[in-house]
Amino acid sequence: MATQTATISPTASLPAAPPRSSTNPYIGILGVFLGAGIATLNARLVSVGLPDLRGATGFGFDEASWIPTALNMATMFSGVFVVFINALLGPRRILLPTAAIFTLASLLLPFAPGYWEMLALTVIAGLTSGTFYSLTMTFVLTTLPKRLIIFGIAAYAADIVFVSNIASVLQGWYSEHLSWHWIFWNAAIFTPVMMICVHFGIPHRSVPSDPKPSWLGFTYFSLGLALLYGALDQGERLDWFHSGLIVGMFAAGMFLVLAAWVRRVLQPNPIVKLGFLKTRNIIILALSVFMFKFAHLSTIVLIPGFLGNIQRYRALQTGHALAWVAVPMFVVVWLVAGLIIHTDARLVLAVGLTVAAAGCWICAHLDSSWAGTSFEAVELLLATGFACTYVGLVSSIVLEGLEAGALTSMAAAATFSGFIHFIRIFGGQIGVAIMNRFVSVREQFHSNLLGLHVQSGSWLTYERLRMFSVGLFPGSTGSDASHARAVALLSQQVRAQAYTMATADGFVLIGWIAVAYMLLMLLLRPGKITYKDLRKMK
Repeated sequence: MATQTATISPTASLPAAPPRSSTNPYIGILGVFLGAGIATLNARLVSVGLPDLRGATGFGFDEASWIPTALNMATMFSGVFVVFINALLGPRRILLPTAAIFTLASLLLPFAPGYWEMLALTVIAGLTSGTFYSLTMTFVLTTLPKRLIIFGIAAYAADIVFVSNIASVLQGWYSEHLSWHWIFWNAAIFTPVMMICVHFGIPHRSVPSDPKPSWLGFTYFSLGLALLYGALDQGERLDWFHSGLIVGMFAAGMFLVLAAWVRRVLQPNPIVKLGFLKTRNIIILALSVFMFKFAHLSTIVLIPGFLGNIQRYRALQTGHALAWVAVPMFVVVWLVAGLIIHTDARLVLAVGLTVAAAGCWICAHLDSSWAGTSFEAVELLLATGFACTYVGLVSSIVLEGLEAGALTSMAAAATFSGFIHFIRIFGGQIGVAIMNRFVSVREQFHSNLLGLHVQSGSWLTYERLRMFSVGLFPGSTGSDASHARAVALLSQQVRAQAYTMATADGFVLIGWIAVAYMLLMLLLRPGKITYKDLRKMK
């Protein structure tokens, strides 16, 4: 389908109303929202609960690190693939069997007899849960009346931001009061509820006889992305291209993506329409997804990392320090949705990024004395900024998709949805890899600089070691032991200070990238559809 931005009218680009069915569409919407929340929460629980899982199973650090990587690689594989399957089969035929398999895998994971069995079940869980998130907004946009689309977006944003913020405290509570098994059983409990909603809320859809796509190209592309994702996820731990495994994963991933492109040229798939994705607005707005995921690292990577490494917070303590912002964020997304009806969604996106950047500038002044309560005011500021940013970006992307005709045909809807989910999953991991590498390099840089002022023979170093030795002497076996402990304590202080300064640099990086993206937004062409127009439609 060609791009329609030149002649589009507010009504021409909107999808036709869904056929009447005995199912209740609002129950179906609740089901897909539950699915998106379950998938997001499951991935976060596995990530933050990995130390507990490792301690309970006896897995080594290296082998256990592949469990969340395998889960996310499998999600990467199915997350883009499934939107094209959905174009043919419909969400009901996909979600019901995959949810059943995911529930069973989640129930069995704690009983896995060994490492490889757990890894295999994790891959199955990732493949099936990857379908949940990817089908959510497509179903909501094609089911809700046009005048309610903005509130569907707000509910979607509230769903995602809420579960993202409560993962740490929920995992900590499971660890303290139940067991590590609930990292997986949490999903096993709530997924059947989702299945009930899907059964009573999403109607059957006939399978079209045409087109007949070739799934080989999709397989090449999805498998290539999964390998690249795994390389990015494990790259920092394995020292990037100094590891043969990382080199191999990158090479194989790039080869498969290239093979998918060659197959696209030689045998185009009838349900892939890439033409309208070349428009400037869609590319710039799609990058806003990456921008949000990168900025969100401030609260899901930088602050938890600082509290855990510097203040030695346990998971439950970190969760209590961060989870409370889920409530104000849940409220703000609805207020922002109401505001967007009367203003420009892109303006709300820009304001949200500005507020988030301001919060990061404040955090850039942190020092090693900061604790959980020190972040409360700035967390509220960041939460407000992220709520505005997320609703603003999804709203802007939806309007641009409607304007470009992304929901007027099966092929266009699948292509647009697949492109956005590719940016969300793969672009998000690129951001994580960049941030982890940046913090690691900056920590080494600051450690070297601090080390220049902590030299053997310096009177300042000698005086500090003497003070430490005197203080540690009563608990030591002698002067040599107290001196050794003093040296270790000084080294620990240097590392803590270097990590604190590297974390501050991470906040600065987020702030500058937000500024750079807002400058890029100046290149956006004016939109032709607003949510005020949609509110006038039935």
